[in-house]
Amino acid sequence: MKKVTITTLREMKRKGEKIAVLTAYDALFASLEDQAGIDVILVGDSAAMVVAGHPTTLSATMEQMLFHVQAASRGVQRALLVADMPFLSFQVTPEEALRNAGRFLAEAGAEAVKVEGGQHMAPTVRRLVEAGIPVMGHLGLTPQSIHQFGGWGVRGRDRREAEKLIAGAQALQEAGAFSLVLEKIPAPLAAEISASLEIPTIGIGSGPDCDGQVLVNYDMLGLYEQMTLKFVRKYRNLSLEVRSAVEEYIRDIKNGSFPSADESYDLEG
Repeated sequence: MKKVTITTLREMKRKGEKIAVLTAYDALFASLEDQAGIDVILVGDSAAMVVAGHPTTLSATMEQMLFHVQAASRGVQRALLVADMPFLSFQVTPEEALRNAGRFLAEAGAEAVKVEGGQHMAPTVRRLVEAGIPVMGHLGLTPQSIHQFGGWGVRGRDRREAEKLIAGAQALQEAGAFSLVLEKIPAPLAAEISASLEIPTIGIGSGPDCDGQVLVNYDMLGLYEQMTLKFVRKYRNLSLEVRSAVEEYIRDIKNGSFPSADESYDLEG
């Protein structure tokens, strides 16, 4: 079992080997994904939505994210573990970003952090990288800016914004980012950015020409039903399975068939 590192991802891009990424928020799912052979596990601030039930990612705090990263780290042996830096944990000053990012590595077991934003975040990325913290960038639909965008729509459809995203990608690469998430941008633009970079791109709703793909695990397993997204392929519909199992459990209790004699203890043995 060879450990995945940021060097592994760069080599995968060089060879044209696609990178598989999923989110996880606890030890159980992280372990299952790791055993299945996932390359990167992202402990996303999407936990605020799919775990905590909030409508956006903005409510995630450092302490909450540290908890989730610590939990996920206990289930990971092979995959690269990336911690998503929550809202206002890195935007205020590069030094504050450094302190918070350092906590993810020192206290929670993360091996890298992810930050949202383009050219304006380059100095922060550079500061983290100079301190020895690997950084994954995030461009396009950046959920922490959802109120500024005014919704969950596709980004970069007009050339002005597209050029801004292209410039942002180059700036983040030059600042030392080891990878970039490209979220919900037109596939041709994602292909253009991916081809222009030496570092791998990880797409989510950005077409097939990125160097890898990421989905929220609760989405691809069909567990999160509050939002339907065009780019999510549901590999299972586990929400139906869970409800069905719970309904069967309730019926067995109500009709007295659970627990059975085989599921009960006697006085001896």
